Amino acid sequence: TSRITRSDEDKEGAWDAWGAWSDCSRTCGGGASYSLRRCLNGRNCEGRNIRYKTCSSNDCPSDVGDFRAQQCSAYNDVKYQGHFYEWIPVYNDPTAPCALKCQALGKNLIVELAPKVLDGTRCNIESLDMCISGICQAVGCDRQLGSNAKEDNCGICAGDGSTCRLVRGQAKAHVSPEKREETVIAVPHGSRSVRITLKGPAHLVIESKTLQGDKGEHNFNAPGTFVIENTTVEFQKSTDREIIKIEGPLGADFIIKTRYSGSKESVVQFFFYQPISHQWRQTEFFPCTVSCGGGYQLNSAECMDIRLKRVVPDHYCHYYPENKKPKPKLKECNMDPCPSSDGFKEIMPYDHFQPLPRWEHNPWTACSVSCGGGIQRRSFVCVEETIHGEILQVEEWKCMYAPKPKVIQTCNLFDCPKWVAMEWSQCTVTCGRGLRYRVVLCIDHRGQHVGGCNPQLKLHIKEECIVPIPCYKPKEKNPVEAKLPWFKQAHEMEETRTVSEEPTFIPEPWSPCSATCGNGIQVRDVKCRILLAFTQTEVELPEEECEDVKPPTERVCHQASCDSDPVPYTPEFSHAEDGSVIYDWEYIGFTPCSTTCLGG
Repeated sequence: TSRITRSDEDKEGAWDAWGAWSDCSRTCGGGASYSLRRCLNGRNCEGRNIRYKTCSSNDCPSDVGDFRAQQCSAYNDVKYQGHFYEWIPVYNDPTAPCALKCQALGKNLIVELAPKVLDGTRCNIESLDMCISGICQAVGCDRQLGSNAKEDNCGICAGDGSTCRLVRGQAKAHVSPEKREETVIAVPHGSRSVRITLKGPAHLVIESKTLQGDKGEHNFNAPGTFVIENTTVEFQKSTDREIIKIEGPLGADFIIKTRYSGSKESVVQFFFYQPISHQWRQTEFFPCTVSCGGGYQLNSAECMDIRLKRVVPDHYCHYYPENKKPKPKLKECNMDPCPSSDGFKEIMPYDHFQPLPRWEHNPWTACSVSCGGGIQRRSFVCVEETIHGEILQVEEWKCMYAPKPKVIQTCNLFDCPKWVAMEWSQCTVTCGRGLRYRVVLCIDHRGQHVGGCNPQLKLHIKEECIVPIPCYKPKEKNPVEAKLPWFKQAHEMEETRTVSEEPTFIPEPWSPCSATCGNGIQVRDVKCRILLAFTQTEVELPEEECEDVKPPTERVCHQASCDSDPVPYTPEFSHAEDGSVIYDWEYIGFTPCSTTCLGG
């Protein structure tokens, strides 16, 4: 055996160099190879004189069979207690996993035919751990002896789970005598750890579809293990429950369906790890925007079909929310100064024929308020002009180097209309307590009488007044006369209405009298309105929404008598027995306030 140069550690341990590796114990499926070394000073060396490594980790062909089963069948030609038996392996013996225990086919006879299985035999069928020299040794998913590497949920050795996503949920099976079959969910090719549970009288059906387009339908009449498109499927069944378990990976797309078999409702629960079949891949950087003087380069991202290894349209990468498209990268380029002969940046030739992408804006939105200063916005799209003059909308990152106009601006900066009060009138009595009135108008920033003021903030139009002259009203004497012009002011005392959270008829102010003297007509608008409490805005409603009685929209008004009128207008007050008019003001106090706050 050729000698290998000895390390300092080996010299200190008095060991000779390791010998060459032996042939692998197996040609496929994972075997073991060993190497020996010799102690140079008798039996005083520390450590072991043999070491092992895994080898031939490639999978065996399907017709080779199980390695432990091969070792059991080797004893078929050897008599045991005077008889020949056909031996089959006993798996997963917890007490002696590396002993060759076999069972006589068709008999309840289990025998240990050898104290050790051959090196490279799996300790149990669920793991890669292998028996070496009769001892179960840990083997990681990387097929290395002593490794702790494990497959992640995606089937990737020592992976981080980023190449697949968990899909879980449940759905009701809407099947009936009229609709006898319904698709529940599609489990794509390559999925793992699939578990489908149906609760109810319906039946589970699998429709398979290979990458080559071959289709098949598979029903399960009894529990058992089945192979569909090179995929092992375990089917379990009990009363009102069916379960499909597939370790995976799936060799085809499996479309899970339910088939009607009873009127009771059925529910399907599903759980599986779905491989990420499409991923974003960043492109190379595009050409620099300029040839000198400092420019920019951008890159993009394209959607890749991992299985077919080709670029596909972006929407394939949008099939689950966490698969975000990477933002484009931007870097400076061609930073050398431009030659002094021209002093200008030279745009790359392709930009002469195809202008760079630019922003185009939509119209401004309506101002957020009608007065007092608001804002308005507009949206932008990135567009590109083709060499044929077509304007196409493109991804926003392509406009990263184009100056973006402002997207927000102020508007309607003028003051809002506000209530302005005129001078107070004279008191309505000549002695004692009375009322006085004033006109309150809604005036805008141009000084014009308009609407739009908050009714709840309107200044009061009447108030109590006291004339410091005592009133004497003996019954035998006539009461104090009221001045005729103040009769029309009495109309102002009718109840004012404010908008509330219930639909209410709200009258507008009366128009001026249609006549300048004598009798005329006044009109006004009466609208059904409601206050939206959350936004504190008033909204007009159809009249049928208001249940209260609608106030009148027209009334008679009386002005001073015209010179041509033969008989002046006389208010209809109480008359004395002799027919003469008696005027007698009597103060009865204020009504309750029309609002509870903000002025009524």
